[in-house]
Amino acid sequence: MRIKHTFRLPPALGARLAEYALRRRLSQALVVEAALESFLSPDGAEQLEAALSRRLDRLSRQADRIEQVAGIILEALGLFVRFWLANTLALPEAALPAQQAKGRERYENFLSALGRRLAKGKTLSQDIAARDADAAGET
Repeated sequence: MRIKHTFRLPPALGARLAEYALRRRLSQALVVEAALESFLSPDGAEQLEAALSRRLDRLSRQADRIEQVAGIILEALGLFVRFWLANTLALPEAALPAQQAKGRERYENFLSALGRRLAKGKTLSQDIAARDADAAGET
């Protein structure tokens, strides 16, 4: 058995209720009932806080992993640039066209290799972790 209640709502709130109920294809009474149940539920706030806490923890762990991967990428790039600058010789003008063509060919090979690697789903961080695990197992 249901008890009848009559409420007076401000016009703006009444319009929002009507629009929400229409959008969800629910009766206004059902929307009000669900809202009151949620508002009066003693553990509703605790459940919401626990859910938000779990979500924030997960986001925090993801941000930590992203930061770790970004650090690896930055170190790898810095090491590569240092190595490249230390080992690249200046070329005479006559050799530049041939070297530029070779550079374009190497770049295309690099893109192909990168595409194959990404298609396999293998990452640099996985390679590093596997190598570290192997090194730890050998000691």
